[in-house]
Amino acid sequence: MVLGRWGRMIRADWMLYLFLIPGLLYFVIFKYLPMYGIMIAFQDYSPFKGIAGSPFVGLKHFMRFFEDDAFITVFRNTLLISLYKLIFGFPVPIILALMLNEVRVLWFKRTAQTLFYIPHFFSWVIFGGIVIQVLSSKGMVNSVIAFFGGDPILFMAEKSFFRSILVISDILKESGWASIIYIAAIAGVDPALYEAVRMDGAKKRHEIWHVTLPGIKSTIIILFILQLGNILELGVQQVFMLYNPLVYEVGDIIDTYVYRVGLTEQKYSFATAVGLFQATVGLILIYMANFLAKRYGGGGLW
Repeated sequence: MVLGRWGRMIRADWMLYLFLIPGLLYFVIFKYLPMYGIMIAFQDYSPFKGIAGSPFVGLKHFMRFFEDDAFITVFRNTLLISLYKLIFGFPVPIILALMLNEVRVLWFKRTAQTLFYIPHFFSWVIFGGIVIQVLSSKGMVNSVIAFFGGDPILFMAEKSFFRSILVISDILKESGWASIIYIAAIAGVDPALYEAVRMDGAKKRHEIWHVTLPGIKSTIIILFILQLGNILELGVQQVFMLYNPLVYEVGDIIDTYVYRVGLTEQKYSFATAVGLFQATVGLILIYMANFLAKRYGGGGLW
C-alpha cells in the first residue's frame, strides 16, 4: 500500500522529483559519502596504507589536541570571535532589511541594495587585501588620523584591534547579502496587519515592533539556530588573509591551527579529529537552540 501510494505521488509530480535528483546527488556524493573518511580521526592514517590498513589508535588525536598548550588559546579565540560576530553581526542584516523595506524611492532602494550586496561576491583574498590597504600605515584611515594631527596606528599588528577588525570586516562583507532573506520574509507579512495598526494610530516604530518583527520571527529564529551551530567554524579564509604572527595570540582560531599544524605537516588524522570535534559541538548547540526555541514558542528547524 505504501509503495503504491508513493508510486502514484511520483507519477503525479514526476517533473518535480526529476528536478530534485541533482540536489540529492550533490548531498549524497559530497556530504554523506565523505563521512566514511571520519574513521581516520581514530587512526594513525597513512595515505600509502589507506583507511583499511591504517592502525586504530582510538582517541589519541583528540587527547593530543586537548592537551596541546595551544588548545586553550585557539578555542578561546574561536569562541570569542564567534560570539562577537553573533552579538554584533547577527542583528545588522535584520536592521538593514527593515531600513530598506521603508525606502519608497525605487531607484535609490535598488542602488543601495546593489551596493550592499556587491562585497559578498568578492573573495576574502580581494576583500582582505582591501581591508589591509585601508588600515595600513599609509592607508585611508591613517591618512585621516594624520590629517587631524595624530600618529599612525599599525592596526593589523595591534592585538587590541584585530578581533574588532575581523568582526567589522565580516559585517561589511556579508550583511547586505544576508539581508535578502529578511527582505523576502518582510514581503510575506500580511499588508492588512499594517492597515489595522495604522487605523489604531500606530506610528512607524510601532508597525515595525508589533507587526514586522513578529511577522519574521520564525525566520530570525531559524537563521539564529543555524549560525549558532557554526559557532566553532569561523572559516579559514578571512582569518588566514588578515592575521600575522604578531596577532596569533588573539587571532589564531581552530581552523587556522588545523591548517597550520594538521594539513601543512600532513597530519591528516589530527586534522580530521579536530574537525569532528567542531562538528560535534555544533550539532549539540543546534539541538539545544532548537529545543529552547520550541519550548518557548518560537518554532524551530524541526
